[in-house]
Amino acid sequence: MRTDSRRWWALGFIALAQFMVIMDTSIIGVALPKMQSDLGFTPDGLSWVFNAYVVAFGGLLLLGGRLSDLLGARRMFGAGWVITLGGSVVAALAGNAGTELTGRVLQGAGAALIAPSALTLLMVLFGGRPKELTKALALYGAAAPAGGTAGVFLGGVITEWLSWPWIFWLYVPISLIAIAATPALMPATPARRGAVDVAGAAAVTAGLALTVFAIVRAPEQGWGSAATLGALAGGIVLLGIFLAIQRSRRVPLVRLGIFRTPNLGAANLAQLLLGAAWIPMWYFLNLYLQQVLGYGAFASGAALLPMTLLIVILMVGVAPRLIARFGSKALIVAGLWALAAGLVWLSFVRPTGSFVVDVLPASLVAALGQALAFIPSLGMAISSAKPEEGGLASGIVNTAYQIGSALGLAAMTAVALSSGAGELGNAVALTDGFSAAFLGAAALAVLGGFLALATVRTARRDPAPKQEVSSH
Repeated sequence: MRTDSRRWWALGFIALAQFMVIMDTSIIGVALPKMQSDLGFTPDGLSWVFNAYVVAFGGLLLLGGRLSDLLGARRMFGAGWVITLGGSVVAALAGNAGTELTGRVLQGAGAALIAPSALTLLMVLFGGRPKELTKALALYGAAAPAGGTAGVFLGGVITEWLSWPWIFWLYVPISLIAIAATPALMPATPARRGAVDVAGAAAVTAGLALTVFAIVRAPEQGWGSAATLGALAGGIVLLGIFLAIQRSRRVPLVRLGIFRTPNLGAANLAQLLLGAAWIPMWYFLNLYLQQVLGYGAFASGAALLPMTLLIVILMVGVAPRLIARFGSKALIVAGLWALAAGLVWLSFVRPTGSFVVDVLPASLVAALGQALAFIPSLGMAISSAKPEEGGLASGIVNTAYQIGSALGLAAMTAVALSSGAGELGNAVALTDGFSAAFLGAAALAVLGGFLALATVRTARRDPAPKQEVSSH
């Protein structure tokens, strides 16, 4: 296979990895009621089918990035698929709640190795080709919303015509193909000398996991409850311990000086707030379609396809040209504010609304904003770092987006519930709650735009990759 052809085939598998990682957060939603009855989950415990994955994924991303730098990105990419395969089999065969959650944790751990190593491999393949790099990042970025929508759509299809274990069996052949293809398609990346900061990894993983645990439980426990405040305090203490360890170690898990790299911190902040605004929009729009407009799972997933199609077209065909013409900063700011405009428009949804009037135009404006902001902020975050810290930079930006998503969704869930979204069957109250969540998410997007305007430097239009890296 020619080298150029192999690079693009490899990019296809990298995009597939992103697609599957994001799809895993959405595909189980429709199946939850059936899983509850089959596996004996309590109403409160059922949410952990989703949360167990998010906590493991978000908590282990920095460690995954560091291992990618030390042991080689290709090796960690393959290892991540092996763990994902094992977790999927455990989750599919589970006969009780505990086993199911174990499988979900393993899937999250596998994703925490796949995501940062995939971005590192992308930079190795395309880092020395600026024009191709922008296109590659666009294809990679488009895989995320496609995976989220496909998860809802496929989850509905599988639950309606098969059974919930097939949601997890779906990952088995894909994992096997990825494991087999990795040695042939992915570029070799050298292992580097250095020790794994075990204490730092334990502290940051536990700190992030405990913080995410507190956030996702807060809508049920109460934001001012002793359980929420105690978990948040414990997470903050552990993260403080992690920072102290990093300052004292000669070879830390995270070189804190990396955050002084121009634009790296600003780009990660943009990604954090982008996730905090986008994920609640997608979540509550799906609930509005099902709980207010009466759409089934299949129809709801299909209704999100126009938004996904627009994002793919814009990210792949339009965003790279706009970045070249206007620069990353302009697109990040404009994208976040366009997302905010779409969210404000969605806040006018009606209890007796329709998809064509209340959902489609506003969701397309929001999709436009997501497509414009995602690629330049992602590219800036990973290309600003030193080549030998590519895995770390990838782990940081993935962590920023995932933690932002968890924070935003938890906060907007609290807003929605306090505004009436907990009254199932009451279309007026549900719509009021969803509208409040859309407005809250819009505020986060507006904030993100102002912060990007203030913090992103424009001395160079776009951070060019620092090295030419062979793809052999």
